[in-house]
Amino acid sequence: MNKTTLVLGASLKPNRYSNMAIKRLREHNNEVKAFGLKGGKVLDVNIDTELLNYEHIDTITLYLNPKHQKAYYDYIVKLKPKRVIFNPGTENPEFYDILDKNGIDYEVACTLVLLGTNQY
Repeated sequence: MNKTTLVLGASLKPNRYSNMAIKRLREHNNEVKAFGLKGGKVLDVNIDTELLNYEHIDTITLYLNPKHQKAYYDYIVKLKPKRVIFNPGTENPEFYDILDKNGIDYEVACTLVLLGTNQY
């Protein structure tokens, strides 16, 4: 398996990009953790509704708009991911500064495009 990705803002709705990302990440044999407001399962991935202290998170891919991200700043920094992906609609310069100060890389990109072009 590849490095672990946390999908933050995961949805059970198949038409949501976070849901598609979980499926595509699994198709590419990535280990996936997911957090969302509603629990459930997408393929073999449980969507957790509690902020768990995951270990060894390589990438966090965001599916939360900037005003909802604030509540997760400290949580994300404490997980110490190698990078955070800001998918379309999640761009947040305030958070970029926080990540920079904590030595966490970030990309403004689309997880689905990165996977589709083998750039993930």
